[in-house]
Amino acid sequence: MPKGGHVDDYASMGEGLATSDEKERAWGQISETEKGDDNVRGGPAEDDDRRSGAFFQILDSRFTQQELPACKPLLTPTIVISTFALIGILFIPIGLASLSASENVVEIVYRYDTECIPQQSQDDKVAFIQSSATDKTCRTTLTVPKNMKAPVHIYYELYNFYQNHRRYVKNRNDKQLRSKEYELETTNCAPEATTVDGSPIVPCGLIAWSLFNDTYSFAIQNKAIEVNKKNIAWQSDKDEKFGSDVYPKNFQQGGLIGGAKLNESIPLSEQEDLIVWMRTAALPQFRKLYGRIETDLVANEQISVTIQNNYNTYSFEGEKKLVLSTTSWIGGKNDFLGVAYLTVGSLCLFLALAFIVLYLLKPRTLGDPSYLSWNRNPDRH
Repeated sequence: MPKGGHVDDYASMGEGLATSDEKERAWGQISETEKGDDNVRGGPAEDDDRRSGAFFQILDSRFTQQELPACKPLLTPTIVISTFALIGILFIPIGLASLSASENVVEIVYRYDTECIPQQSQDDKVAFIQSSATDKTCRTTLTVPKNMKAPVHIYYELYNFYQNHRRYVKNRNDKQLRSKEYELETTNCAPEATTVDGSPIVPCGLIAWSLFNDTYSFAIQNKAIEVNKKNIAWQSDKDEKFGSDVYPKNFQQGGLIGGAKLNESIPLSEQEDLIVWMRTAALPQFRKLYGRIETDLVANEQISVTIQNNYNTYSFEGEKKLVLSTTSWIGGKNDFLGVAYLTVGSLCLFLALAFIVLYLLKPRTLGDPSYLSWNRNPDRH
């Protein structure tokens, strides 16, 4: 008997095979018949029949028939209202706590890319920043608005710098950064791969080449404040991505200097400014940790800041800011998390109240068939 006949016979059963046991008996009968046919036919057709039988068995599995155990909650008005109310009750306090923690963070933000250019060079800022003959030292005074408890984090903030550009992100060689044995490996690093004579640049690539090189120093009442630059990078980056046996070599020795230079006597795993910089940012406006002040700053205290304005952001109309900030349990100052929790929580409470009012004003029996479309409009069916 052809296999198509079995399929048609099974299809003609209709709802007679209502249970899985009946289905299994029917398929068992089909399989036995197929075995008999296979003994007659033999040859390559036998393999095709076996594969077809296995295919039909797969189609009749509990998975394809959607008979696996599953959670199918019945969304009664009580459950829906309780869920929305619970989310609102939980989210609103979390949002208020997040906003409060963000408000307690004290920040000092100072944009200096325009302030640190002399008046006579304002018309040609790029020429000023690229010239080796100009004095790029800039001094200013910052006032502490509130008490800032140690540690006070120092960040530099860049604007309109696209570290997430695909060609920029890929312009590095991770093997070379991890191990000295791959020192000659400069794949993906062009145009900062090798020197003119073909010697490899370590670390190679545009990310390392464009390392941020502005520096900051601080003093209060002519007394210098020490800046701690240790442990500013992720420990996993220091341990796994930058080798302790890899030392800078031929770095920033080309005709065009991109950014900071590196000490060739210190391994890359200890060059934390480089490690911080090479963890590329996802957005064109970002902050990176420069260091920490380990002493408390008192409100209304005057901080004298000396800035070496070396980094060129003027070629791409970028901005540079110096940020002094404390932290809280949610990190730095950021109102977004608190506002998001408050918005979602308030919306859920509003929906819970709206459903309560609707349920009280227009109650309906759960599963009432009179609400079905063919019962509400019998003339159309």
